[in-house]
Amino acid sequence: MYFCIPKLKDLKLFRKKDFVALVFISLFSMGTIALFYQILKPTEVLPIYQPNLVNEKLVDSTVSYISKYHTIADFNLINQTYQFPQEGFNLKEGQLTFHGISIKHLIDKYGTPFRLFYLPEISAKIKRARTLFQKAIDKYQYKGKYHYCYCTKCNHFSHIISSALKENVHLETSSSFDIDLVINLYKEQKINKEIVIINNGYKTEEYLKKIIALYDDGFKNILVVLDNKPELKRLSKLLKDTNKKIKIGLRMAINEEPQSSYHTSRMGIRHTEIVDFYKNEIKNNVNISLKMLHFFVDSGIKDSMYYWGEFQKALKLYAELKKQSDSLNAFNLGGGFPIRNNLGFDYDYNYMIDEIVKNIKEGCDNENIQPPDIFTEFGKYTVGESGAIIFEVLEQKKQNDTESWYLINNSLMNTIPDAWSIHEKFILLPINKWENEYKRVNIGGISCDHSDYYNSEDFNQEVHLPHFPENDKEPLYLGFFHTGAYQDSLSGYGGIKHCLIPAPKHIIIDKDDNGNYTDYVYRNEQSVEEMFNLLGYN
Repeated sequence: MYFCIPKLKDLKLFRKKDFVALVFISLFSMGTIALFYQILKPTEVLPIYQPNLVNEKLVDSTVSYISKYHTIADFNLINQTYQFPQEGFNLKEGQLTFHGISIKHLIDKYGTPFRLFYLPEISAKIKRARTLFQKAIDKYQYKGKYHYCYCTKCNHFSHIISSALKENVHLETSSSFDIDLVINLYKEQKINKEIVIINNGYKTEEYLKKIIALYDDGFKNILVVLDNKPELKRLSKLLKDTNKKIKIGLRMAINEEPQSSYHTSRMGIRHTEIVDFYKNEIKNNVNISLKMLHFFVDSGIKDSMYYWGEFQKALKLYAELKKQSDSLNAFNLGGGFPIRNNLGFDYDYNYMIDEIVKNIKEGCDNENIQPPDIFTEFGKYTVGESGAIIFEVLEQKKQNDTESWYLINNSLMNTIPDAWSIHEKFILLPINKWENEYKRVNIGGISCDHSDYYNSEDFNQEVHLPHFPENDKEPLYLGFFHTGAYQDSLSGYGGIKHCLIPAPKHIIIDKDDNGNYTDYVYRNEQSVEEMFNLLGYN
């Protein structure tokens, strides 16, 4: 048995002429199919919109004369991204209002630029937090109390702190000079000696001496939060051979988020060292009484694995300390409640406070220890949403085919330094010209610094703002809102500004006893004479 294997030359399945024919047929078929597809495919055109279907304000003005087909211009930002109006913001006769106050009225009255503070918002924020904490305490039958402290470094102005103190808050200090502030508040009868004062920050000897002097003057509810171990030695040295007994807290150093440039916060004591530190150096110190465990997450109180991880670590440490110290009875969450920095802001305060109280109670129940009093040190949350700063657009510039600039009548670096330094976002809204078409623009200040522009938007620095012709008689006015925290402190209110651009005037808005709005100038725009005096010129 054998197989007959044909020779290659005998295989004539594909002769040359057959191959050419096959290629021709294939190409013809493909061409025919493509031709039929083009004939049958409908032309992609925009539909003809009826007048009742299209908002004429959205029609691109450059092609609005075309009757059959047209394009749609960029949508009004409000229609794109968020519901409007919303809490604190509304329109009246096409002009923006802030808590019911006409910003255009203030512009006409005072001119621009100016910074404003709406003081009733401070009380509203404090009441809201207290209500939610009490709601959670009642829900879980929590045995501890809640204490609201205002963080003075957030905004030191008398009208700000006075507004907070009307709600009987306690105070948190961060430097020796804050103690002088406390003394001044007492002299003005805005506080009494029963107030709780939490002393945070690095404790210089001067700071500690002022704290002890305050204690000697009758402020018995002072609580010194130790930021590091040597502070205990400095404090003990000042208390030696006295019968004074100062209440202290211990600040736990937290682990930073993974994307941070360092692993552990520079503030506080390592959590693995705190229990031994208490047992070896605090427990038997006759001048010291441990009252509080303190921790603070710099990225704020938010519903994330990172925050709850640090929270649980601090709660576990509190339980360990409590078993060693009968005097320990306070758990300090620090600050970190976020504020609205955009009109799409979404944060469930009720849920977070509920979870905080529930977790503390469950943790203490599991360890069979008494639940602590809960302290918070809310600064930005207290005053941030009460502030705004208003500018006028001086000029439009187009530097290339794609980039347009609105130049405002002050420096952004000077007035909202957090936007420049840490890319903090603020709510940016036009005051007028809401009915105009919108376009993408950059916002720049008038200083000679390359970095003097608003750079806090996602992905790029451009924002949507109303377009207006160069010859428009009314300028465009812009407002950055919720700027009440830290901006004056960081920029040095009343001091020397970059390029000697003066600090804008300061407007205060409040309500009288009858509920009527009042407004007044706290301080006018910084004068040349004031700046030159600071610089040593006659």
